[in-house]
Amino acid sequence: MPLFKQDATYYAQEVKAGRLTASQLVDWALENIQDLNPTLKAVAHVQAESARAQAQAHDQLWRQLSESERQELPAFFGVPILLKDLGQLQAGEPSYAGAQLMADYVANQTSYFVERIQALGFIVVGRTNVPEFGFKNISDAQFTGAVSFPGDLTRNAGGSSGGAAAALKAGMVPIVTASDGGGSIRIPASFCGLIGLKPSRGRVPVGPDGYRGWQGASVHFALTKSVRDTWTLLEGLQVEQWAAPYMVPRLSPGPLTLPQRPLRIAYLLDSPLTPQVRLDVANLLRQTVERLAGMGHELVPVDFPVDVIAAARDYTTMNAVETVAMMRGFEASLGRALTPDDMEPMTWGIYQAGLPWDAADYSQLLGRWDQLAADLENFFQDYDLLLTPGTNGPAPLHGSFAASAEMAQRLLDQEGLAKEARTDLIMERWQDSWAYTPWTFLQNLAGQPAIMLPLGKSSEGLPLGVQLWACKGQERVLCQLAAAFEAAGVLETEIIE
Repeated sequence: MPLFKQDATYYAQEVKAGRLTASQLVDWALENIQDLNPTLKAVAHVQAESARAQAQAHDQLWRQLSESERQELPAFFGVPILLKDLGQLQAGEPSYAGAQLMADYVANQTSYFVERIQALGFIVVGRTNVPEFGFKNISDAQFTGAVSFPGDLTRNAGGSSGGAAAALKAGMVPIVTASDGGGSIRIPASFCGLIGLKPSRGRVPVGPDGYRGWQGASVHFALTKSVRDTWTLLEGLQVEQWAAPYMVPRLSPGPLTLPQRPLRIAYLLDSPLTPQVRLDVANLLRQTVERLAGMGHELVPVDFPVDVIAAARDYTTMNAVETVAMMRGFEASLGRALTPDDMEPMTWGIYQAGLPWDAADYSQLLGRWDQLAADLENFFQDYDLLLTPGTNGPAPLHGSFAASAEMAQRLLDQEGLAKEARTDLIMERWQDSWAYTPWTFLQNLAGQPAIMLPLGKSSEGLPLGVQLWACKGQERVLCQLAAAFEAAGVLETEIIE
């Protein structure tokens, strides 16, 4: 079985040179999915017929071109890719979002993000598994199954891009799309030993199926095995989309270099959401600080520049209110009221938690959110980057964050609870998850970019990531520093066979 051990750029170069064909690559990907997916549950939907047809069209086009014209083909011409099955729609294909409510849904239009993915030459072979509606930092949907980490099947690959991470780490395909509303690219990247960039808000296309994505907190991108894949994809996806509610200036053209000057990098370890940071996590952060200092950068210890607990409460409330809006759409399309039987207890609980909040409440919340973003942008007036741990441990055992029977019942029955008490309940339900992944949600509220890099191992010998964070629009410096780590040979992105 030919696993994809190289990055996507390599396979695109092989296709352009005629040493491999798109049809060969697609057949390999489909074989890998067939062989590995029963164990990993990484892929929720396979589209073999359309993928093979697209591959044949790619091969026919290649044969019609001259050698010089072949080198001008799109950057990822002929490379098979898996889309995340959450908000990345493709006309004529199903999208489950890990939810039984979407069991019969077939998209009638293609997301602009997916259109751009296809324009870069990729061939979509299927869709990757997620937790129900992407609400968790693990992927354990009752409808589509729990996703296993390829290196230890007793552990979860993370969420919400868990299926994507597992598929890439297992070598099913050489690259996968992902999305991030609170760490959903970066958390699985840490757990699975991959590169996970969350771009700036407004960097990549949105619409026409939705333009705000949790009021702009959620963005689409990818998980990769190399910095060149990350950078090439970012250059190919970036837009100045005037029809969108958010936009950042395009990155200046030019190849990615190593950092051109010493950087001033703040770093922090502790989080108010985490009672105790694991020793191996703390050691990896200190080791990274020493590596960066050895590269000539200035490292400055800091504390969080904002009220993390207050931000987490607002994030939780936002999530609940946006869920109400989503569920009203389902009720309108189904012509009936939803019940707890339509979804998992966690999802129902979030839905119920959002119901008491009114428009004035939400307007005030968005005002605080704007101020938080301004405060974090001001923080980066003094620093180029902020370094934090990635996650507070490696890929967790399946069931680690499962709700007790008593908690599940409380989520189902919130009658009589005030709105603040309902937010408290969801915060309580997420307490263990917050403690395990406390460093990845503020960037979503602020719209700032961050990258997760696989720089170490846990005490169990499992992947652990470290996160770098910048102000809006500064993906280049994040990728430059990632390239420096890659050049030093310390990024651990190999597939697990």
